[in-house]
Amino acid sequence: MPPYDQFFIEGSWVPAIGSERLEVENPATEETITTVRMGSAGDVGAAVSAARRALPGWATTTPEQRKAHLVALRDALGARQQSLAETITADLGCPIRLTTRIQAALPVQVLSDYCDLLDSHRFTETVRNSTIVHEPVGVVAAITPWNYPLYQILCKIAPALAAGCTVVLKPSEVTPLVVWQLFEAVAEAGLPPGVLNFVLGRGPEVGEALVDHPDVDMVSFTGSTAVGRHIGGLCGARVRPVALELGGKSANIILEDADLATAVKVGVANAFLNSGQTCSAWSRMLVPASRYAEAVDMAEAAASRTTVGDPTEETTRMGPVASGPQRKRVVDFIETAVAEGARLITGGTARPADLPTGHYVAPTVLADVDPESTLAQEEVFGPVLAVIPFDDDHHAVAIANNSRYGLAGGVWSADRDRALAVAGRLQAGSIDINGAAYNSRAPFGGYKQSGLGRELGVAGLEEFLQAKAIQQ
Repeated sequence: MPPYDQFFIEGSWVPAIGSERLEVENPATEETITTVRMGSAGDVGAAVSAARRALPGWATTTPEQRKAHLVALRDALGARQQSLAETITADLGCPIRLTTRIQAALPVQVLSDYCDLLDSHRFTETVRNSTIVHEPVGVVAAITPWNYPLYQILCKIAPALAAGCTVVLKPSEVTPLVVWQLFEAVAEAGLPPGVLNFVLGRGPEVGEALVDHPDVDMVSFTGSTAVGRHIGGLCGARVRPVALELGGKSANIILEDADLATAVKVGVANAFLNSGQTCSAWSRMLVPASRYAEAVDMAEAAASRTTVGDPTEETTRMGPVASGPQRKRVVDFIETAVAEGARLITGGTARPADLPTGHYVAPTVLADVDPESTLAQEEVFGPVLAVIPFDDDHHAVAIANNSRYGLAGGVWSADRDRALAVAGRLQAGSIDINGAAYNSRAPFGGYKQSGLGRELGVAGLEEFLQAKAIQQ
């Protein structure tokens, strides 16, 4: 690929002011794909100024006008889905079967959802003698992670644009390549200049400059809890709204009356999706003590069936993790777990024998994991599953809630009412019962240190609106 030296600001491709170049690596081959230019505070200033100039015009468009622009963007992005999938596979290492079905398809679905919501959402309502007007919050700084590089972007920019906000996007520098294709679609869709802009750069330089810029009205961030705390502090100092989608350590509770074989199979697949690099991954599998040995054997068998290899092959189910540092982080967690008494069932720290090149981690299952241990408490962000026994429903809920996180989870039972009762007691923002299907209209976000606010659906739109009451 040619080097990428330009950002999209005020409707045009402009040369980056920053001079640093970053090599972009294919994590499956460890080869350099291309280089990208990193931005600077000057690039941030230009992008924020463009968004500020565009705000008055965009904020006063009608929902019908905004929908027309989002439909055009959806169609332009949809026409590029195969190319988007191939780019994400090269940049992230996610298998092509997953980038096609998830990484490139879900962003188009999210755009479609907000096109539909613009037909039905009430931006003005009457309450007694008051007219309540829901207005755009203003210029939004959107900062997105590397694990779902396009989907996470659309989860922010689609509702922000639908609300009438203008946006400056800072995508992750770990998997940046898809953003140039996205903005080719933005240019084709004909959004007004300055409504949507992007600058690439490192968090301490470009991210910090964007979050702390005086002309930014709101920050929406997805990433680690540690960085989220820092961003929340900067926004608090400026009394500025912030939405944070942070880490997770989600529990998958399999009750004793569940279909154990199905629950374990689906649970393992969920834990290893995207090489475990999913904030909502069910990384703790909780099973009844009476069926524990059986469940561990099933988890081992399911992990052994997970095809690890070249992410460009359709038969591959799991590729490498995103980078060398990420692989070291995951391996360190496995070593710590074993040192703290966990029993290694399959996988481990060694590279798969037939994959000497690439940042591969074998699908790993660990049993006899203490609920208070490092592995049970910390987000690994890799293909590592902890299997933990429980005595009864109350004990399962207690183990699941024994976490500073509260993002997602699963409950399995043959009794729907029993599953609903357990789900209702879990301190997490999104719970799936018996492997229920993903719903792109349902609010997504966390309890506790998994974040503030919600993405997707009506709740995601309302994050970018503020209410004004006019009494008559």
